[in-house]
Amino acid sequence: MKTIIIILSAAALIFFIAQAFIMQSTQKTEKHKYSVLKDFGSFEIRKYEPALFSYVVMQADSYKSVSSKGFGKLAGYIFGGNEKDQKIAMTTPVAMSMDDSVTMKFKIPEGMTLDEMPKPTNSEVRFQSEPEKIVATIRFDGWSSDESIEKNTQKLLQLLAENNIDHNGNISYLGYNPPFELINRRNEIIVEVTYP
Repeated sequence: MKTIIIILSAAALIFFIAQAFIMQSTQKTEKHKYSVLKDFGSFEIRKYEPALFSYVVMQADSYKSVSSKGFGKLAGYIFGGNEKDQKIAMTTPVAMSMDDSVTMKFKIPEGMTLDEMPKPTNSEVRFQSEPEKIVATIRFDGWSSDESIEKNTQKLLQLLAENNIDHNGNISYLGYNPPFELINRRNEIIVEVTYP
């Protein structure tokens, strides 16, 4: 019995050490820069800086049905799936628009231009420039799912209505953690707003 307790304790210690290293790595990953214009407690109004993105568009009716497929296509590109076999740094968050079709986006690292991006070997990977934007954001923890995304989308829209803040209805989901980061997960729902 004592041996089993020692083995389980050692396994738990290794797990938490590994997760601590993963969380540290995630915190160092380049993020899409923003400033908080107002913190309402249950949600925030943010101003995001202009940025460049790689993206893929997929026909789907759910987060679950396309999240891993879209991630695989974009990750394949930045891990060397391009005409130069060039590796490009991962950024966070991964963004997914939640419309009739789903667009998944990776931010292009600071200092790179669209002209410098190597041509993808997968023709589905494309690029776009986005201007500065103001969004409302609500955060939730744990593992994302169609149910948690819908629940928090409705919660955010209700909070905006209660605070008389107009929005354009273009909902996006933001995921900040790699799949192997099992604790302290961060997810957000955003929508562009008119503010103030």
